[in-house]
Amino acid sequence: MSPIARQDVAEEQTPIPEVREGLQKATGSIAGDGTDAGAMSNLHSTGATGQEHDLEKKNEIKSGDNSRESSPPSSRCPSQHDNDEYTIVSFTRGDPENPYNWSNGRKTYVLLTCMALVMNSTIGSALPSGASKEMSEYFNITNQSLLVLPVSIYLIGYVLGPLVFAPMSESFGRKWIVVATFVVFTAFHLGCALAPSFSGLIIMRLLTGIGASTPVSVIGGMYADIYNTPKARGRAMVAFMAATTWGPLAGPIISGYIATISWRWSYWVALIIAGVTWPFVIFMPETYGPILLKQRAQKLRKKTGNANIVAPCELEKQTWQEFTTVVLTRPVRMFLFEWIILFSCLYLSVAYAIFYIYFQAYPIIFQGTYGFTAGQEGLTFIPIGVGAFLSGGIYLFWEHYLDKARSKSPPPAWSHKEEYVRLPVACLGAPLFAISLFWLGWTARPGIHWIVPTLSALPFGIGFLLIFMALINYVVDSYEVFAASAMGAASCSRSVFGVIIPFAARPMYERLGISWACSLLGFVSIAMGIVPFVFIRYGDRIRANSKWCQELKRQKAEDEEKQRRIEERQQQQQNDNSRQRHLHLQGDPEKQV
Repeated sequence: MSPIARQDVAEEQTPIPEVREGLQKATGSIAGDGTDAGAMSNLHSTGATGQEHDLEKKNEIKSGDNSRESSPPSSRCPSQHDNDEYTIVSFTRGDPENPYNWSNGRKTYVLLTCMALVMNSTIGSALPSGASKEMSEYFNITNQSLLVLPVSIYLIGYVLGPLVFAPMSESFGRKWIVVATFVVFTAFHLGCALAPSFSGLIIMRLLTGIGASTPVSVIGGMYADIYNTPKARGRAMVAFMAATTWGPLAGPIISGYIATISWRWSYWVALIIAGVTWPFVIFMPETYGPILLKQRAQKLRKKTGNANIVAPCELEKQTWQEFTTVVLTRPVRMFLFEWIILFSCLYLSVAYAIFYIYFQAYPIIFQGTYGFTAGQEGLTFIPIGVGAFLSGGIYLFWEHYLDKARSKSPPPAWSHKEEYVRLPVACLGAPLFAISLFWLGWTARPGIHWIVPTLSALPFGIGFLLIFMALINYVVDSYEVFAASAMGAASCSRSVFGVIIPFAARPMYERLGISWACSLLGFVSIAMGIVPFVFIRYGDRIRANSKWCQELKRQKAEDEEKQRRIEERQQQQQNDNSRQRHLHLQGDPEKQV
C-alpha cells in the first residue's frame, strides 16, 4: 500500500472502531433449523477476522478462508477485489456518518418523511371505499362483491411487496428501494385517475399497491437504523403506527366528499399528495449502515487509487442463487419457524382484517341504518383516529412508569424482563378492541342515537393501535438485525387477511345482522387476545428456544468480545506510537531545538 493510501485510510480509522449491529449481513446457505446461521458463521469467519487484523497490521489484512473462493461467484455488493490484502473501513466512535450519531434534526427529517410515505401508502389503500356508488354508476356494476376489489386488490400489492422489497433493503440499502417503489406508486396512481375501464382500474390498483407496500414493511427497519435504543425506537414506532392508522381513515373522508364531483378526483387528490411528498423523499439520506460504509470505501478508492479499500459488505461473496434462497425467503422462514412472529402475525392479521371490514360494514350501519351520506359516513371513522392519538399517550405513560420502576433500588425483577417493556399495553388494548366490537354491534339500531355506535370507535382505535405498537415493537426488539424481514412477514400476513376477509363482510352482515356479525368478530378478537398474555408469561422461554434469537445473541456476544479486543489493541498501538515519537524526539537534536 502506498504511503498516501495508508495515510488517508488512517484518517478515517484512527479512532476506536465501533462495531455496529447489523453491519454484517448473512450470506451463504440456510441452516437446518431454518435460520441463516450457516451463512452467518461463514461471514464471521471472513469480515470480522479482517477487522481485528486491521489494527494488528496497520490496516493491511488478509481475508479469511472462504469455501467458495475457488470459483468466485457474483456478489450482491459487487467488487473487483481479487487481491488477498484488504483495508476494511468501519464506523468509529462518534462518527457523524453513522446514522446512530446523526443530529436530532436529521433523524427527525427521516422520521417525518417516513410518516409522509406511510400516509401516502395507507390513504391510497382505503381511497375507493368512499367512491363506491359513483364507480358503480360510471362502470354499470351491480355485483357488490366487485366493489370490494379496488380496496382488496391494492392489499394484494401489500402481500407481494414485503416478500421482495423488505429483504432487498437489507442487501441494497433503504433509500433507492423506497424511491424506486414510490415512482411505481405515483405513476400508477396517475393510471388509476385515467383508467378507461373497471378492469383497467383494478390492474392499476394492484400495481399501485405493490409500489405502496415498501413503506409499511421497510420503515420499521429504517427507524432501527437511526435509533439504537428500544426507548427511541418505540417512540418512533408510535409515530409510524399513528400514520398507518390515520391514513386509511382519511381515505374515505377524502373520497366521500370529492367523489361527488367525479370518482377520478379521488385519485387526483392522492396524486397531488404524492407530488408534495416527492421533494422530501428525494433528499432523504440513506440510513443503512453497510451501504454507507460501501459508499465511504468507494470514495476512498477513488481518492487514493487503492482498489483494496473495501467495506464489510463487499467481502461478502454471495451468488444470486444464495441471495434468492437466503435473503428473499427470510420473511417466510421467520413466519414458519418463529413462534413469536407466527402468533404476532396472526393476531395482527385478525385486527387488521377487522379494521378493513369496517370499510364495508360502516356503509351498511351508518348509511343503511341512519341514512348518512358517503361523506358523513366517512366522518364516523374520526373517533378511531382520536383513539389512536390517545393510545400514544397511554404508551408514553407506560414507558414513564417502567423507567420509574427501573430507577428504584433495588428495581423490581419484572422491570428488567424484555416482555414487560412492550407487551403490557397490548394486554390493555386486547380487551378494549373486543369490547368495541360488541358495543358497535348492539347499539347500532334506529332507536339509539347515531353518536352511541360512533363512539365505539374510540376504544377500537385505542385497542387497535396499542396491539400494533406493542407487538411490532416486541418483534423488532426481539429480532433487531432482521427487523425489516420480520416486519415484512407481519405486513405480508396481515395483508393476506385484509385481502380475503372483507369479501365476506357484506354477506356476513346480511345473514347474521349487524349485532351478531359484530359479535362474531368480537369473539374471534377475544380468542386472539390471549397472545400478549401468553408472551408475557412464556416469552422469555420462547426466545431462549428460538434458533434465530440464539444466533443473534451469539453474534452480539462475538461483537462485544471483538470490540473489547479491538479497543485493547488500539490502546496498545497508541501507547507504542507515543513511545516511538518520544524516542524519536530524544534521538533527533534538530527536533529537540
